[in-house]
Amino acid sequence: QVQLVESGGGLVQAGGSLRLSCAASGRFFSIYNLGWFRQAPGKEREFVVAIRQSERTTDYADSVKGRFIISRDNAKKTVFLQMNSLKPEDTAVYYCAATRTNVGLGFSPTYDYWGQGTQVTVSS
Repeated sequence: QVQLVESGGGLVQAGGSLRLSCAASGRFFSIYNLGWFRQAPGKEREFVVAIRQSERTTDYADSVKGRFIISRDNAKKTVFLQMNSLKPEDTAVYYCAATRTNVGLGFSPTYDYWGQGTQVTVSS
């Protein structure tokens, strides 16, 4: 079992930056692949980025590539999402998620554990 708690959301102007954190409790954090998803009002939840437990390889959605950076600190059981050059279309509730599965990391059904989400609002 893994419990996930996101933090770091808020209101920021376009072009600004935010750093989201997702702290995990439970055992064996290092063996989980981790992802960030987001959901804007009236839209489906969409994939943002994932980081694998092995090799630390990452996958980014095209919409955030070059602007967002995912990282993880296994000792602190935390995954981070550094968001730069934010745009109004980045406004959403951001969720972190965890899975032992190594494939399909861009799809929300792959993930077994989810946080409660943190709101990010980017003003124009």
